[in-house]
Amino acid sequence: MKTLLRLGRIVALALYALFAIFPLYWVLKIAFTPDRELFSHAVRYWPENLTLANFAFVLHNTNFPAYFRASLVVSLSTALIATLLATATGYAFSRFNFRGKPGVMLLLLTTQMFPLVLLIAPLYRIFAELHLLNTWLGLILIYTAFNVPFAAFLMQNFFDGIPQELEEAARIDGCTRFQALLRVVLPLTLPGLVATIGFVFVGAWAELLFALMFINSDNLKTFPVGLLFFISKFNVDWGNMTAAAALGLIPVLVFFALIQRYLIGGLTTGATKG
Repeated sequence: MKTLLRLGRIVALALYALFAIFPLYWVLKIAFTPDRELFSHAVRYWPENLTLANFAFVLHNTNFPAYFRASLVVSLSTALIATLLATATGYAFSRFNFRGKPGVMLLLLTTQMFPLVLLIAPLYRIFAELHLLNTWLGLILIYTAFNVPFAAFLMQNFFDGIPQELEEAARIDGCTRFQALLRVVLPLTLPGLVATIGFVFVGAWAELLFALMFINSDNLKTFPVGLLFFISKFNVDWGNMTAAAALGLIPVLVFFALIQRYLIGGLTTGATKG
């Protein structure tokens, strides 16, 4: 019976892995397929001929490098600023009891309940008055504002898992609260910090709605908006669009490869808390 259960779990995990990986494989398959084969043959799971023409076209005949740079600047800036603010907020929620604390936490949760599309018109008008339309700074502010609440509760969860006695011992040894935070608490929450940075980075990298509405200049557009370059009224350039999408995965893969060790530790700590 145990053998059958183990076999069943292995089969279920294999099927789930196949379900998760297949879309990525299909994107890569189309990206490496010559245009003449995309619609001239029946559906095939492996192209007869492989080509790098789509990637060359994206890199040399489109504004993809500018889109790539814009997304990188906006996503990294958002991840760093949002994580810094979320760390301070999560620490305050975890360590201090102050008047109105439940109300503040409820207010942060409430911000996550509104569909983002409802906020486009008022934010557009506010940003127009502040001259933040068509700027990376405007996108960074928007992404930071919408990511901080979730990231703050995530960081609070990690701070709650660290005994306050460690800070008290550091303060007895002469550290201020801020020094105890920097030297004792933050090193212990490093997996949580990295996990938070990862979530915020991916969210900012893949966001389309606000980037599409708030950015007009072609040189300032982010990568998701840049993919619309391959969609016309009567046609979709599947080969070049999937090649651009595949290239857009590289920063995310590299980023997670660098933080993988800390990310797994952070996710495991958060999942097993309590």
